[in-house]
Amino acid sequence: MATAPRKRRLGRKARRALELLGSNSLGVTEAVMLARGFTGTVLTGIVRAGLATARREVIEAGGTPIKFERYRITTDGRRALKG
Repeated sequence: MATAPRKRRLGRKARRALELLGSNSLGVTEAVMLARGFTGTVLTGIVRAGLATARREVIEAGGTPIKFERYRITTDGRRALKG
């Protein structure tokens, strides 16, 4: 007999990270997430779980390219916050 998949509860840090990502429609850069105390482990975990996406971006400032990652919450991430 097959069992229904268990819902995983969000950890406190993952929930806080998703709340921050959900508060900004443009997403949040990795630098801001790290400055707010989130570790690479937390960020990797929510991306691997499909709750957020990470996208590498490049901008030019004074002719110098600057590379960074921007994190955005997914639909599944929003559902996980609701409950």
